[in-house]
Amino acid sequence: MQKLVIATHNPDKLREIRALLSELPLEVISVDKVLPGFDVIEDKDTILANASKKALETAKATGLPILADDTGLFIKALNGEPGVFAARFAGPGCSYADNRLKALKLLQNNDDRQAEFRTVVVLAEPGGVVAYREGVVQGQITRSERGGNGFGYDAVFEVEGTGKTYAEMDDGEKNACSHREKALTDILPLLKEYFNK
Repeated sequence: MQKLVIATHNPDKLREIRALLSELPLEVISVDKVLPGFDVIEDKDTILANASKKALETAKATGLPILADDTGLFIKALNGEPGVFAARFAGPGCSYADNRLKALKLLQNNDDRQAEFRTVVVLAEPGGVVAYREGVVQGQITRSERGGNGFGYDAVFEVEGTGKTYAEMDDGEKNACSHREKALTDILPLLKEYFNK
């Protein structure tokens, strides 16, 4: 079976991507299985640039096709913050909970809770970027954490039109409406084509 390497060390993200790509006849594995300890510094100012850098540098290092993604949470009342810095919003070495609490604290006296999640997925090979797609989901930041599933900002992001945070959804519900799902669904036909070559 052909392998698709995902440029992530995050087991939560890997599990989600695996589920979303389950219809492909590919073994979806983490970069840790191929090149333990390999890391790319995400120092770009857009999620597309970060995902592209991650995909390309990992492809060059492994000699394999790589799928990488980057996600940002863009909160309107915070001028788009944390944006591309979503994973380290509360500072170096912060936890998921630290990031959520910082967002809630900054918005505590604000009625404008509008936010959007954006994910960009990039397929690259050692010679360059093959394709990328973006998924966007609108929603709002809740006033307190709700739900016990998911990771990251899932407990404070209520998906527009659902009345639920991602953390109040089971994996199947979340995977049916997530920003990552939208981006991966869009790139799926290209992945099929690429691995059938």
